[in-house]
Amino acid sequence: MVALIWITPLAGLFLSSLRSEQDNASEGWWTALPDPSQLSLDNYTALFEDSGIGEAFWNTVLISVPTTLLVVGIAALAGYAFAWLEFPGRDGIFLVVVGLLVVPVQIGLLPVAKLFGAVGLFGTVAGVVLFHVAYGLPFAVFLLRNYFAEIPREMLEAARMDGGSEWRIFSRLVLPLGRPAIASLAIFQFLWVWNDMLVALLFADSESQPLTVALQSEMRQFGSNIGVLAPGAFLSLVVPLVVFFAFQRHFVQGVMAGSVK
Repeated sequence: MVALIWITPLAGLFLSSLRSEQDNASEGWWTALPDPSQLSLDNYTALFEDSGIGEAFWNTVLISVPTTLLVVGIAALAGYAFAWLEFPGRDGIFLVVVGLLVVPVQIGLLPVAKLFGAVGLFGTVAGVVLFHVAYGLPFAVFLLRNYFAEIPREMLEAARMDGGSEWRIFSRLVLPLGRPAIASLAIFQFLWVWNDMLVALLFADSESQPLTVALQSEMRQFGSNIGVLAPGAFLSLVVPLVVFFAFQRHFVQGVMAGSVK
């Protein structure tokens, strides 16, 4: 019953995205169930051919995918270093990273905006990516460091005694064992960036704005452009769902890791 209640708005949005503006204005989306002739892909074709939302969709991909890859890659390297490498100031630096977790993102908006304006990154996709990477790393490093620290020390020592370098141990041993945590982090980071609007509203201009900002702009004329809003909103919703279900098994393993001894 709960699943049915949850999926009903999604089904309504999907059917609305396949109906013409005239059909959506005159009758509810449920009338398409007994009359499939109302459904077509014309709205999606028009979305990518004639609307700025099509460009905004690809901007969202260009922001979300590199951000997720950078955060996961850097955090994995840093997490391994904090967990298993000895270097001066390791614990102090890690405490600074943990302290950054409590810093609200709103505090950095204005200073970073001034910095990006000075170096020419304001209003670009690269600027939005860098901001998300910077503010996603503290949690990512904290999560992966704690997960990697649970790997048995004897396993790593045995690999070192066999002549394995630190990079080989990291790539061949730690990364495969840390796959559940890495997958969980990738899902969280991707969903957060994909659904973000606050950062994009400030750091992206009209040419680099993601889908959330483009849809917000279209909402001002909701009565006359549902043919653009419905397919755009469905695309914004369905991509995170596909990503989640693709990594669902690893996500559950990562969430449950450490809960049962």
